[in-house]
Amino acid sequence: MVSGMGAGYEVLSLLKFPADITPVYLPWLQPAVDESLTHYAKRMAANIPKTEPCILLGYSFGGIVVQEMAKELEVQKIIILASIKSETEKKRLFKIKPVVRYFDRLPTGMFNTQSARYYAAVRRWIDPKNPNLLKYFTQRDPYYLKWCAMQVLRWENKTPSGKVIQIMGDRDIVFPIERCKPDYVIKNGTHLFPITRFREVNEILATIDLQNIILVLLIVLIRTIM
Repeated sequence: MVSGMGAGYEVLSLLKFPADITPVYLPWLQPAVDESLTHYAKRMAANIPKTEPCILLGYSFGGIVVQEMAKELEVQKIIILASIKSETEKKRLFKIKPVVRYFDRLPTGMFNTQSARYYAAVRRWIDPKNPNLLKYFTQRDPYYLKWCAMQVLRWENKTPSGKVIQIMGDRDIVFPIERCKPDYVIKNGTHLFPITRFREVNEILATIDLQNIILVLLIVLIRTIM
């Protein structure tokens, strides 16, 4: 499990899984100077045995990271929460090249705790039902934060993996649902729905394995008939 940009494991702590699944939280690593997302994802995946099947779950930017990690591992499923699975699902603003270049030129020092406080205040004004962002926003190194934001802007995944299961909120302003075709939709879910609507997420997580079992049985039946 990989949390969102700057967030600790607490943002995913309310999620529940079937008894045969053991959740393991992967902490964020500090990116090296000019490190590529591909190389970073390899470092994140380094402690996971490549020969052992696993399920990857990522929230927000973590959803992008786990899709890159999956290229290095034996993955059964990739579950992404409040995240995107291809570049076509980004906001149009995120894909305008002059905007990306301008953002890249912003001083790293701007990505500090004070900026995080301003952002949290604005988000609370837009969505007063959301919890205090700063409670979960534990990774605040300026270079890390700018690096993460730039990776979202630069990500160009053109062929999503068929193993991706996408769960989105219909009121997400970070990754709007209008540009996506999610497998599951959390009604009235904002970008923080893993915290605010965790019961609905847990209901979905409880059904995913059952659906896979049914799919396997159907494949076996079809092969038997043929």
